[in-house]
Amino acid sequence: MKEMFEALETLTDRDPDQRDVAAAVLGDLLRGTALDAATARRAVGSLVNLATNEPVTRVRESALNSISEAFSYHSLPLDLVEPLAPALPTMTGELLAHSVYIFGATRDPQARPLIEPFLHHPDADVREEARQAAAEITGPKPDGHIQKS
Repeated sequence: MKEMFEALETLTDRDPDQRDVAAAVLGDLLRGTALDAATARRAVGSLVNLATNEPVTRVRESALNSISEAFSYHSLPLDLVEPLAPALPTMTGELLAHSVYIFGATRDPQARPLIEPFLHHPDADVREEARQAAAEITGPKPDGHIQKS
């Protein structure tokens, strides 16, 4: 748990390299079962904040990638990641694809309006991710080890 708290603190470091590493560390923690639901939500909330306010693209990408990793083991609500929506116009195609994936991974039908505009995006990767995210919302619920967060 100490590692997580150190990483959360480092997300606000002045050095973008340190913020990038901290986001990746949180992703590693979120990828496994080391974090309980409340702790995972706290980590994801901090990563959402980083992804929406970070000026360095590679750090934003690390934050979004780590948020994506969380969905492998945690069922996270749309309201936790929805603050990404206002930042979408500032994102590159790759960052948009991550964000659209995240909205779909919530499996919340209310995410559909956040996803649908990207079904016609000029970037083919973003369009494909939007198509998959829209299908994820209407698809069957996954079986397995995902814990409700």
